[in-house]
Amino acid sequence: MSRKSLKIIDVRARPGHASQGQLMAGNMTLRCALGKGGITAFKREGDGATPLTRMRLLYGFKRPDKNIKGASSLQLHPLRTNDGWCEVSNDRNYNRKVRIPYGASHETMWRKDDLYDICIVMDWNIRPRRRARGSAIFFHLARPGHTPTEGCIALSRRDMDRLLPYLSNRTTIRVLR
Repeated sequence: MSRKSLKIIDVRARPGHASQGQLMAGNMTLRCALGKGGITAFKREGDGATPLTRMRLLYGFKRPDKNIKGASSLQLHPLRTNDGWCEVSNDRNYNRKVRIPYGASHETMWRKDDLYDICIVMDWNIRPRRRARGSAIFFHLARPGHTPTEGCIALSRRDMDRLLPYLSNRTTIRVLR
């Protein structure tokens, strides 16, 4: 695979494992974690499913205190200890980054489990934002054993480090059946 950024990354569930997937990027096939609800065409807030759709990579975050390898043409902002992501569908900041403490329910981005050491925002329910259609659908790091996410797509740290140099804001992830 050349150092050019990838245009398309395909993700499918592994046969017999709805919450684990295969991510195909150029000539790489990588194991990934998917939502505990599998893949759905009818994404709803709190269903734990990964949306069946195309999502462009917009930008990301990285923990400045971690050794993030590989330059990327995808814009990666330093993550701060007070970064959060609003998940309340009737809040004006639904599915947006917020500063914590924040009055409405939110995802804490600076995590002890390292899942968001590298966290890429995809364009699911960003513009237009639709109430209750799902928030915080990220491309981030997986737990050991690729246990299910809440709807995100997650790679091991090693695989994310390998893939990061090929990602840009022109890269689209297609979640397929």
